[in-house]
Amino acid sequence: MKTETVVNAEIELLTAIKNADVSVLEKLLHDDLLFNLPDGNTITKEFDLNSYRSGKMKVDSLEASDQIINIIDDTAVVALTVSLKGAFDNNPISGAFRYIRVWKQFDESLKVIAGSCVVLQ
Repeated sequence: MKTETVVNAEIELLTAIKNADVSVLEKLLHDDLLFNLPDGNTITKEFDLNSYRSGKMKVDSLEASDQIINIIDDTAVVALTVSLKGAFDNNPISGAFRYIRVWKQFDESLKVIAGSCVVLQ
C-alpha cells in the first residue's frame, strides 16, 4: 500500500461527504465499520449512509489539514483535522474536528473499517 493511494482515497471520501454522494460512501466504507462521534455515540455504516440519504446530514463546507498517514502492512491509519460547517437534523455544526480513520486493503479496494472524531477547542 502506498501513501499516495491513501491520500487519494481520503480525497475521494471527503469529496463524497461534502457532496452527500451515498454511492461513493457505500463503496469506501466497510460493512462492519464502527465510528465514534464526538458525543460518544458509536455509529455504523448504515446509520452514516442513512443520515446522508435522508438529508439529515448537510455539509456546507469542509476543509482538511494536518494529515498524518501511517501504513502498517495492509492497513493505513490517518489522522487529520477537518474544519466543517453544516447541520445534522437541522442543528448547526461548525468547528474544527480531529479525525482518526483506519483504512484496510481488500483485494482491489481500500475501505474505512474504523474511525473516531473529537472536537478541537
